[in-house]
Amino acid sequence: RVGDNVWARMVENVMPNLQQVAPIWEDGLSPHGFSGPMMSRWIVPIDDTRTMFVELRHVNENGAAPAMPAWWADRGIMLPGQLAMDSYEESQRRPGDYEAQVSQRPIAVHGLEHLATTDRGVAMFRKLVRNGIQAVRDGQDPLGLSRGNAVLPTFCNDTVVHQPPAVDPKADPIADRAAMRATGRRLAEGYVKDPPLLPRA
Repeated sequence: RVGDNVWARMVENVMPNLQQVAPIWEDGLSPHGFSGPMMSRWIVPIDDTRTMFVELRHVNENGAAPAMPAWWADRGIMLPGQLAMDSYEESQRRPGDYEAQVSQRPIAVHGLEHLATTDRGVAMFRKLVRNGIQAVRDGQDPLGLSRGNAVLPTFCNDTVVHQPPAVDPKADPIADRAAMRATGRRLAEGYVKDPPLLPRA
């Protein structure tokens, strides 16, 4: 919730190896519909400890909301937090995605982890990967594999809806969270039923 707005953010992993990220510059202040992804990453393992990824930035050239920062169109500027910091001290004071990933060692030992409820997406992703490996072993296609000219829909986006709280969020935070969750579910179900970025017949 941002004031009287509900901000629904949808980021997705399209199995087996495509990641879609919604715009990181969204602030939730102005209501708008489906924004689409800001970037797509195709991620391919090279060996047990190295991965190659190809990053495609989706550049909005028509001025539609939300406004895209100028630096996003500059391919010489890397997304914040994706590369190692200049010093060890800086990496400890302001860790980014890079530090979170490399701190797990070259091959993460899942038995050393202490996953929390906020890690359920990690657990879900690992289960989907295991299911995909098993499908290939069984002679089946893994989830998400596209053959031929099929177009895969994407649901990755930021949507901001004007929806003042029905009750005081401080007085009844559970009811407010339930209302926001219902809005997010309604948006997601609508996008799944009618994917906004698929070509229209």
